[in-house]
Amino acid sequence: MQELIRLFIDIALLRRGPQDLPASPLLLALTVAGYFAVNFLVSLLMPPFKGPWVAHLCVDVVFMFVWYVLLLRAVRRPERFLQTTTAIYGFQAVLAPLLVASVALTRRFAPDSAWQFLVTLASLAILIWIIAATSHIVKAALDWTLPPSVALVILQTLAGNLLVLALFPIPTP
Repeated sequence: MQELIRLFIDIALLRRGPQDLPASPLLLALTVAGYFAVNFLVSLLMPPFKGPWVAHLCVDVVFMFVWYVLLLRAVRRPERFLQTTTAIYGFQAVLAPLLVASVALTRRFAPDSAWQFLVTLASLAILIWIIAATSHIVKAALDWTLPPSVALVILQTLAGNLLVLALFPIPTP
């Protein structure tokens, strides 16, 4: 287990890639469950926002899965699905505590405080890190160059956020 966590950390640090993971349906299922559990526990301790964050998490898990099924089929690389998706969920499970905590802290500080600025910068840095690591995985999975991989990951992020907003509109006062 520790070896697998170290591998996900190495993927997050761009030292390794999805090709270093076994193509195992069981490992994918365990990694998806781990991703959900880590996000759930951290969000339970530090809710990222008021409202249906559990529903947001469920949509996120399903959306990411469907995104990579469709993407890898569209580019005719379905054989890379298990490793790619395992890498995506695995490294994001490792970074989830940082991301959820930074989003939760961003909402807790007054907009004009120095802490708000620092926490927002930290959140932005974590988001950039996630985009970089995901792009590294996508680049390896699709045999693409880095710029289109980054663009695709940004598109995935925007599409996922738009889906959540469409399903759970922000209530107006």
